[in-house]
Amino acid sequence: MENNTRFTLEKINLILIAIGFAIIVLGFALMTGSTTGTEFNPDIFSTRRITVGPVVAFSGFIFIIFAILFKKKSK
Repeated sequence: MENNTRFTLEKINLILIAIGFAIIVLGFALMTGSTTGTEFNPDIFSTRRITVGPVVAFSGFIFIIFAILFKKKSK
């Protein structure tokens, strides 16, 4: 008996999802930073941590939604 297993998502969808996941990881990496223990560090309020990182991570989530819904145009 032949095993005809077919995935719901195409190969291009999986590649786009992997790219979106990498964008999310990049966003979270932008939000991280060094900690100095009990000392106050004003770097925690930097633009990179408060604005750029969350925007990049959120755009990665939006990109994953696009990647799931993406359908190749057939000829």
